Amino acid sequence: MRLRDRQEQGTKPVGMFEVILTRRKRFGWRWQVCDQSGKIFADGFERTRPSAKYHGERALFFLLSQAYLRNRSAASSED
Repeated sequence: MRLRDRQEQGTKPVGMFEVILTRRKRFGWRWQVCDQSGKIFADGFERTRPSAKYHGERALFFLLSQAYLRNRSAASSED
């Protein structure tokens, strides 16, 4: 299905998100949740890599769950 066909049917193309971990010299680890274009949706600093990975993935899960709940409530209000 082409993008134009999806837009005519009212569906949006699916975006991709990723968690990026960056080592900081003295501060530990920086985590970011970004989309394909590089827009940052959440970020933070942690002392250890496992902690940064956990918090980054937790933020990603929260972001995705909020989008799901928002779409679900919008669909139920249309009924």
